Amino acid sequence: MEVVITALGPDNVGLADPIIHHVTGQGARITEIQMYDHDEEQLFAMLCRISIDQGHFKTLQSAMRQIGDQTGLAIRVWSPDRRKTPRLAICCTYVEHTPRAILESIRDGRIAAEASVILSNRKKLAPLAEEFDVPFHRIGDETGKADDAEMIRLLDQYDVDYVILARYMRVLPPSTCWQFAGGRIINLHHGLLPGFPGFRPYHDAFAARMLTYGATCHFIIPELDAGNQTINQRTFSVDPGTSLETIIARGEKENEPACLAEGVRRVVDREVQLHFHRVTARKRD
Repeated sequence: MEVVITALGPDNVGLADPIIHHVTGQGARITEIQMYDHDEEQLFAMLCRISIDQGHFKTLQSAMRQIGDQTGLAIRVWSPDRRKTPRLAICCTYVEHTPRAILESIRDGRIAAEASVILSNRKKLAPLAEEFDVPFHRIGDETGKADDAEMIRLLDQYDVDYVILARYMRVLPPSTCWQFAGGRIINLHHGLLPGFPGFRPYHDAFAARMLTYGATCHFIIPELDAGNQTINQRTFSVDPGTSLETIIARGEKENEPACLAEGVRRVVDREVQLHFHRVTARKRD
């Protein structure tokens, strides 16, 4: 059984020791470990991926809760193997087509998952949640600024396996990324990476006189400069002279939803995995 342990909290000495000692004492095999000390913020962050017997999972969870209480760390114990149907949190802002594609794919059986909650920093897409009978929570104020602590609380409340950023127009802070690290946060970028990053990839590609546009589905990781963890990319071509408005409309309505839906399917079906910030094809059992 694959298990991902994440720990985040105020920096101090010896924080990793009790975690490592416990998992190795239980006979676990460590397949990945990353630790970071953010000196300027006095913050400690850790990810440990292990392989253990499934019968030890609940004992491991209990032990990590105790270690968290003793050290002041926020420790999460998660496994992609713990349930047959993973639970998704779909995060969105204004654009409806992309989250709708995930909800329709789940409804139609193309994505073998459960839409457990929809989170948004705006209220616009509340009717979409009502249409698909999914709980909706607005986590933003009147300006759209998100309450990141409330987001984490709701992700825990709904016992979410994967966080899907379906055109969620807010940047997640590193603390959130660390607590759900290990390939649990999936983002849709409305441009082809690495060529067109940033907030206006359609505009940038149009200014470069491109005739091919695209979208990228990728894992989110805490270290922003670690590269592009691409799960899926999808493109479309246009004729010379096509207006920017037409390009954006086609991208938002057709290309982006299909790109994200296929990327989420690949993750849910365990076709790909994130290992040391690299996306690799998962070996079939």
